[in-house]
Amino acid sequence: MKKVFVTGASRGIGNAIAKSLLDKNYIVIGTATSSDAVEKLSSEGIQGYKLKLNNLNEIDLSWKEISKNHPDIDILINNAGFTRDNLILRMSEEEWNDVLNVHLNGMFRITKRVLKPMLKKRWGRIINLSSASAILGNKGQANYAAAKAGVEAFSRSLAREVGRRGITVNVVAPGFIRTDMTELNTGVMEEELVEQIPLGRFGETSEIAHLVSYLCSEESSYITGQTIHINGGLYM
Repeated sequence: MKKVFVTGASRGIGNAIAKSLLDKNYIVIGTATSSDAVEKLSSEGIQGYKLKLNNLNEIDLSWKEISKNHPDIDILINNAGFTRDNLILRMSEEEWNDVLNVHLNGMFRITKRVLKPMLKKRWGRIINLSSASAILGNKGQANYAAAKAGVEAFSRSLAREVGRRGITVNVVAPGFIRTDMTELNTGVMEEELVEQIPLGRFGETSEIAHLVSYLCSEESSYITGQTIHINGGLYM
């Protein structure tokens, strides 16, 4: 039975991914940034751990417990992230650094820790979550778009490094997906966004989870170094 490690597993896309893989009989380990969210994961059958990706010392402390209980993670899904939007001229150093620190530095730190056991087993799956913003750009999201573009470049480089050891590395780049964050939009704003999408709707978290599930499987073993866009045609 394969073990899957999902960062940011308590809500939105991460939670949909974790639940989908749990339903497919994977052992799922998930992270969240608060104790309440960790308890929520446990109630769902997901082995939860508190982990904040923007603090190296906290990662080191948390990883001691995680690796003690799960030294043999087979699949890593780097999903955790957040936004701190602002126009570039108004964006503070903190807003810029916080977003890049979680999305890029956090991903690097977790991937490096999970990779060694995969190399020994000569099998592994690493799936990193990006965004349509990485290719399209988005006003007020220079930090987020830059971070996600970095995720994609990192993933291609890593795929070249570890492919000979049976490890695939891919990126899933969602467009507008219906989550608790998008539910905060007004109806007028949603209508304007939907107008940009050829399929005429937001995506569902379950649709992202289905794609990630496939990339975790043996059937996807000849796919690596790819960024797969799932956005209803927003970007082609």
